[in-house]
Amino acid sequence: MSISGPNSLNFLTPVAVWSQVDTTHAEVSLSGAVNVYSLAKVWADVREKQDQWLGQGNALAHSLIFDASKVSSLDGSAFAFLIDVQEAQKKAGGQFDIQGLDPKYQPLLREFDPIDNLFPVPAAKQKRSLVVSVGMAAQNLMDDARGLVTFTGHLSADLIWSIRNVRQVRWGDFVNAAVEAGISALPIVGLVAFLIGVILSFQAAIGMQQFGAVSFVGPLAALGIVREMGPLITAILLAGRSSAAFAAEIGTMTVNSEVDALVTGGLSPIRFLVVPRVLAGILVAPILTLYADIVSIFSSMLTMQIYGIPFINFYNGMLAAVDVEDVLSGLVKATLFGVVISAMGCLRGMQTGTGAAAVGISATRAVVSSIVMIVLVDGIFAYISYRTGF
Repeated sequence: MSISGPNSLNFLTPVAVWSQVDTTHAEVSLSGAVNVYSLAKVWADVREKQDQWLGQGNALAHSLIFDASKVSSLDGSAFAFLIDVQEAQKKAGGQFDIQGLDPKYQPLLREFDPIDNLFPVPAAKQKRSLVVSVGMAAQNLMDDARGLVTFTGHLSADLIWSIRNVRQVRWGDFVNAAVEAGISALPIVGLVAFLIGVILSFQAAIGMQQFGAVSFVGPLAALGIVREMGPLITAILLAGRSSAAFAAEIGTMTVNSEVDALVTGGLSPIRFLVVPRVLAGILVAPILTLYADIVSIFSSMLTMQIYGIPFINFYNGMLAAVDVEDVLSGLVKATLFGVVISAMGCLRGMQTGTGAAAVGISATRAVVSSIVMIVLVDGIFAYISYRTGF
């Protein structure tokens, strides 16, 4: 009874036998069916002996011969074994030669020649000079500014179009974006606003207590909240939450070529995708800011109870320090923040590149750009308020 099958090869003579003629000449003799099963036990052994042999003396003088005259069949693993041994030989600078290989295998062997193409030397990346790096950064900044100006022009025109063509606006997307950016953001906005009111009042009271002016903390805190802290904190939360969500959503559509499909179908991506989200930002930002103002003032009022300031005193002082103009100033600023945040999120989403990391990069860029624009708009608005008194 004969034993057949791949497992029986473990009991036969090895298909690859290493023999060292002298210190500079060696030979690998192949015989029988050289395949993935028969090479399992000998591949690592031959390579280990080859490495030891190449480590003796001058590797440049070592010559290795592959004798394939007794081979009955070869498969892909046999050529992989041959290439592995040949690559190690060439890397050490030695000689390599194949003898007795059946002519029918020569076309397949020539596909791997030259072997250097299979193991290319990594090209050293040239280090950029400071001048080149600065120039490329300036060019990227100019390109980004040009894209921002172009996008602002298109968005302004399409917002005017939305006023003239109210029925053609995608109000379904508007409602979804408003709910996602507005109602879903109430818990985090309320929590942060509550903590801001407590911290602001405590920090102010510590300093004012030294002068016996704790009663002025409430009016000052309320004025700072409605004019600056409320809109700014709400805008930063929306930038980290809603702007990134808009960028990720539109970025995914860009990667999936859905935005290109809109252009191909004759639809404007800005009207279809951006306008509803920007309108949602215009609606949501002042509402969330007013909500943050109320929560922060309430928490400040609770904090002042520790210092013995009654609610009625806090309330009267707040009415004396804060008027409708201050509240409107904060709401107008919040509206501008809403436009900036939603627009930057949509812009970065439409600028999404290709690849698995493109959407994440766009979301990160949206948050960073939104915060930068918030600071810029806040500075401009502060100067206008200083000049006009609004």
